[in-house]
Amino acid sequence: MRDENIPDEDARPQRVARPGVDYRALFAVTPSPYMVLGPDLVIADVNEAACRVTGRCREDLLGRYLFDAFPDNPADPDAEGVRKLHASLHRVLRSKERDTMAPMKYDIPSAEQPGVFEERWWSAINTPVLGPDGQVAWIIHRGEDVTAFVLSHPRPRDGGALSDVEAMEVELYARARELQRLNEELRQAHARERQVAVTLQEAMLHSPHLARHQDTAVRYLPAAGSLNVCGDWYEVVDLPENRFAVAVGDVVGHGLEAAAVMGMLRSALSASVRAVEGPARALDCLGLYARYVEGALATTVVQAVIDTHARRIMYSSAGHPPPVLLHQDGTCDLLDQATDPPLGTRPKHLPRPQADLPYTPGDTFVLYTDGLIERRGEDIDAGLQRLTDALARYARHTPEHLADALLAHLGVSSGARDDIALIVLRL
Repeated sequence: MRDENIPDEDARPQRVARPGVDYRALFAVTPSPYMVLGPDLVIADVNEAACRVTGRCREDLLGRYLFDAFPDNPADPDAEGVRKLHASLHRVLRSKERDTMAPMKYDIPSAEQPGVFEERWWSAINTPVLGPDGQVAWIIHRGEDVTAFVLSHPRPRDGGALSDVEAMEVELYARARELQRLNEELRQAHARERQVAVTLQEAMLHSPHLARHQDTAVRYLPAAGSLNVCGDWYEVVDLPENRFAVAVGDVVGHGLEAAAVMGMLRSALSASVRAVEGPARALDCLGLYARYVEGALATTVVQAVIDTHARRIMYSSAGHPPPVLLHQDGTCDLLDQATDPPLGTRPKHLPRPQADLPYTPGDTFVLYTDGLIERRGEDIDAGLQRLTDALARYARHTPEHLADALLAHLGVSSGARDDIALIVLRL
């Protein structure tokens, strides 16, 4: 017999196929005011609530630069709305993370009286939308109008005392304003300290011989959002007999300790490549030295010596991503035939390998650190393919333009999660 507690198959609810969700229609009627901004801060879309709260129509806002559509009140010498919102939006672009703003005064032009601004207070949240390449494709700006709340507090109604709830609201609002002030001071202090750190790093990377190589471009980009200097470096050293050496290296870790180790290893390698014959022996000397330098363990470095008379490149690598020789027709050679483990990772010292290959005048030699190509959760081969594709695309550029185009194409012009050191030289 059939259990009467079990419904018939025909009586069970059936799953019904629903049509696709019309997200444009949902966006249009969402009750909170939303604007969609491009990375250039041009208004790409607004919903009905945003038009209603600002007193503007879509046609008046679409395609306009945000701060042209909503400038500061010229009659208010203390107006800070543009500055604060601009800073928040650029934090989103840099960090790729949501930024919640404290309530702020940001007057807007009156829809009924041209040239007149209405006092408005806003509570805003700016949220990034990332594209397939991991970069910010859009910013969703939600701006809630809290003018009524702000203007009604903390003044007692009808001269009476504030209720407990009103007093708590005022206290929370005051704390939010104080938190905003402290956050702003912290950001300014962070920016000052970061600038000092970057200036120190650039001073440590000074390469006296670099000025003699007019067809060479170098770049150093500190990690995006990082306060500390780090351990990436580059170096160019002139040698006798129509030769010169180029190197890039990467010390594990961040902060002044890593920078100090970087300075010691960079100086030791510069001395070694002058004192011994060939890049492999120079790395042998550096590896022996690194054993006695705390913090030098697992440093990666590649050293190359370029013989301009024989038109050959000799190189040796200690666990570093392979340099690239870019030919004028856009083809690339990866210099990956003389790679050994990073410094200090072998229990016994063994001579390092060395390889060489010819080049043709007009070829371009590119050395870099892993921040240029590595992405979290991605195989390094994908990063190398992306690099060689970009080099082929911009093969005809001058070294300076090629360096900039390369950083832009790989999405790291404003920095990556790790430091980036880059050398681009036309042979």
